[in-house]
Amino acid sequence: MTAPIPDLPVLAEDDSMLSRKFGREVANYFSGSPLNRVSFLRTDHAFLGAAFAHPTASFLLVDNLSPLGKDAANLAYVGRDDIVSLTGSAPFDKSEEDQIKEFNSNITHPVILFLGLDEKKKTGFEFREYKGSPYFAVDVTPKGSIEAKAKGVIEAVKAKTGLSFIPGGRLMTLNAPEAAIYAQARALLDWNHRNPFCGGCGHRTLSINAGTKRVCPPTDLADVPEGAAPKQRPDCPTRHGISNLSFPRTDPTVIMAIVSADGTKLLLGRSKRYPPHWYSTLAGFLEPGESIEEAVRRETWEESGVTVGRVVIHSSQPWPYPANLMIGAIGQALPGDGEAIHLGNDPELEDARWYGFDEVREAMVTGVSGLGEAAPKGYKEGGLRIPPQTAIANQLMNAVINGYLTLPAKI
Repeated sequence: MTAPIPDLPVLAEDDSMLSRKFGREVANYFSGSPLNRVSFLRTDHAFLGAAFAHPTASFLLVDNLSPLGKDAANLAYVGRDDIVSLTGSAPFDKSEEDQIKEFNSNITHPVILFLGLDEKKKTGFEFREYKGSPYFAVDVTPKGSIEAKAKGVIEAVKAKTGLSFIPGGRLMTLNAPEAAIYAQARALLDWNHRNPFCGGCGHRTLSINAGTKRVCPPTDLADVPEGAAPKQRPDCPTRHGISNLSFPRTDPTVIMAIVSADGTKLLLGRSKRYPPHWYSTLAGFLEPGESIEEAVRRETWEESGVTVGRVVIHSSQPWPYPANLMIGAIGQALPGDGEAIHLGNDPELEDARWYGFDEVREAMVTGVSGLGEAAPKGYKEGGLRIPPQTAIANQLMNAVINGYLTLPAKI
């Protein structure tokens, strides 16, 4: 078997009833952040201001969703002095109410995310009973009215540190704890990028609550003479009743390892974009009014024609590309015609096959690689290739072939 991912976060082993019954909890890449998000404090501007101003606060710079890094495995953080020319010295000094009153759609503000507190670092920051090193992410993408300032920050940091931004559409090389920090930052910054305009009325929105909420202000100071009353904007449904239009979205997706009726084979599929001989578990989005189990059965049948009976949930994985939650499940095909593969429903897959456990075990040793990577050493041409351990698909396959469905309950 392939070695565990270094630093992949897992709960400490325990002797709880649930662990005895179901085994140790599985953690996947992009989960397990070392930061306490203290999300209830994002509306507290006294807390945010104190955290931002603290000399030990760490700031992750992100340019077009690429983070500043020491290398491909490690993020890099800068201090407050490195970004204050862009953010200002006190970006959290105004309440949500005041920010809305002073909204000017001609002015671009950099999105500043509060990520959380690293409680293991005793840096002297303390707010009420909450202690730890504050972490923020700052969007330094040059755009709008802050383009020149953002470029200045980027150039100054590069010159000072010699560091650069880690390129790539999908970062899967970071060490596990920092991958979780990046996942949080990337998903929220991407959401802010995609929602500059209101879905209810089409006008510009304003980022508040340390990057975790966008509002549609009722007035606008754009092009208004100094001292004059702000312009009224059209009525908007987001200002009435309870509305989640302006909060970050997470799209639930099922990904499933489907086992044959006799428990000896795994169903794997491939799309046209996969490298030769590279197969993975099936996956698809949940639909409104659908349970996880129903989605597993529906997506499996639509993509492969295989009919699934019992479904159990295994683990989950945040997937910040852009905002998915991969819900990992294991299902078992119904015997007989239920195992027949038919690709005529949904044309998403190019191929789907049943693979024996031994062939999957061999692939775990010699066929693991990312989509854009070459096959590893020891790979024999024509053999099965599968996703890396950073993908939940690999973890689901590994669980099945190592007896997840047959381990006796320890009660």
